[in-house]
Parts: sequence; C-alpha cells; structure tokens
Amino acid sequence: MGIYRVTHLPTGRTLLGQSTHVEGMLNRLRFQLQAGGHTNKPMQRDWNTHGPESFTFEVVDELKPQTPGEEPVDDLKELLALWQEKLNIPLDQQY
Repeated sequence: MGIYRVTHLPTGRTLLGQSTHVEGMLNRLRFQLQAGGHTNKPMQRDWNTHGPESFTFEVVDELKPQTPGEEPVDDLKELLALWQEKLNIPLDQQY
C-alpha cells in the first residue's frame, strides 16, 4: 500500500493518489488508458495524443502495515496529504 504518481511528461500534469494495493492501481490506470476508457478525460486525451511513452507511473512511497493484513486507511490519507504538501503541484498541473 502506498502513494502513487502518474505524470504526463510533456505538460507535467500529475495524478497523485493512494491505494491499499498501489501496484495494482497503477496497472489498472495503465489498462484503462490503453483501453481508451479512463474516466479522467484530460488524462485520456493526453494519452491518446502523445502515447504511453509520454507518461511515467511510479510508487512514490510505501506504507508497511504494523500487523499482517492490516490496511491503515487513515495513515494512507495522512501520507497522501504529506506528499501533496511536499510536491506542491499547482492546480493547473493536476489531473
């Protein structure tokens, strides 16, 4: 579980998010974009225009549960807020 970031390299637009299954979420986002059905229309438009090579998909931070099977959703929210503050992505650069 952790924080992920998807960046469109030509514009710097970024999607920053959290997931209890961060690698799975990145795979899901890639699949939706490849299939042409991502719900974020600006991101899909950039994908269609510039192609997959114009995007990076990365895990920016991971959160290890204290006990096996634990999913600390509140801790993930706090971690996302910390990364939002740290990266300070302007609104016009966010997906």
